[in-house]
Amino acid sequence: MKSRAPVAPRWRALTLLSLAELLTLSLWFSASAVLPALSSAWQLGDGGRAGLTLAVQLGFIAGTVASAVGNLPDVLSPRLVMIWSAILGAAANGVLALWVDSLGPALILRALTGFFMAGAYPPAMKIMATWFERGRGFAIGVLVGALTVGSAAPHLIRGLTGLSWRHVLLAASALALVGAGIILGFVHEGPHRFPAARFDARMAVAVFRERGARLASLGYLGHMWELYAMWAWIGVFLADSLHARGRGDYAGMNASTATFLVVALGAVGCVVGGAVADRLGRTALTIAALVVSGACAATIGLTFGAPPVVTLAVAVLWGISVIADSAQFSTAITELAPPAYVGTALTTQTCAGFALTMASIWLIPPLQRSLGWRWAFAALAIGPLFGITAMARLRRVPESLRLAGGRR
Repeated sequence: MKSRAPVAPRWRALTLLSLAELLTLSLWFSASAVLPALSSAWQLGDGGRAGLTLAVQLGFIAGTVASAVGNLPDVLSPRLVMIWSAILGAAANGVLALWVDSLGPALILRALTGFFMAGAYPPAMKIMATWFERGRGFAIGVLVGALTVGSAAPHLIRGLTGLSWRHVLLAASALALVGAGIILGFVHEGPHRFPAARFDARMAVAVFRERGARLASLGYLGHMWELYAMWAWIGVFLADSLHARGRGDYAGMNASTATFLVVALGAVGCVVGGAVADRLGRTALTIAALVVSGACAATIGLTFGAPPVVTLAVAVLWGISVIADSAQFSTAITELAPPAYVGTALTTQTCAGFALTMASIWLIPPLQRSLGWRWAFAALAIGPLFGITAMARLRRVPESLRLAGGRR
């Protein structure tokens, strides 16, 4: 009979690892949060603005490729990988804040930040899985919820403090260093460790060889087509909607603070989604979340220039549903992939998903120019439709019985 992690230590691990992830991932959208200021200071066009977001994605993809091919989360301590990734990511972001005055060097440093973030996210999911066999969907849901709040944090800093863009970036770097300190001092792997692995570059694509893991990854791809494009551009949409209306605010909030609320409330979706998935099934939860988020993507443009409370209500529903399923695709991989290479499989899945985000993030500005905000986001609904199809197929195959203790 397998041992269970003691109750108090595993909840302590959940709290501390999630806090560290929240602080570290504040680096991700730090430049996006100050995009209006950078656009004015550096005279950026659509290409430059999109480039600052895409550079992080591209760097992250390169980092996950290197990590997956080298099996780094499995042959090295995932804890040490996280610590050094947070430190180096904070350093790259800090250099941008202190010394850069033009787009070219900024793109390089944002790509480096994304590269190091590849060591801060998938290893954290592997560590969390070592603490939870039962309730793993909830635990990883909390972790992804923390990531969500961390990603939104720079918008809050910008919206509430009025700091310059350089100081917002420095604040994000400081938070990441605190996150590294928490991991160093308090985080370690739990009792349900995965088997030791040896280097095998072929395992980087093993996640796509086995039917169950492949279908879960395809569902994740549909989810990712929507998620990061929504996160990257919802702030611009909210600001432009107020401008089109000519006045008003979002229930007393400016566009930056409203953007923080929309993205950060996704943490509620992650936590509730994890609890529901553990009780009712991973495919059931992911399909339901994709239906709701896809509907929001297709319709939020109809609220452009409408009363702000209406626009905010749809945006909040989208923010909650668009991330509610994210952790469950990753949790499914921990249940379906070869146990010795769970870290590599998580990294490969994440790499493929973030590679797809490059296209959807790039797509929104030209759609906005040609169709307007009324229909630009509707193209993101294609992703949920694809994801629903993949998860419905997974639900029908025998491998799905390995999900959530037999709850599909």
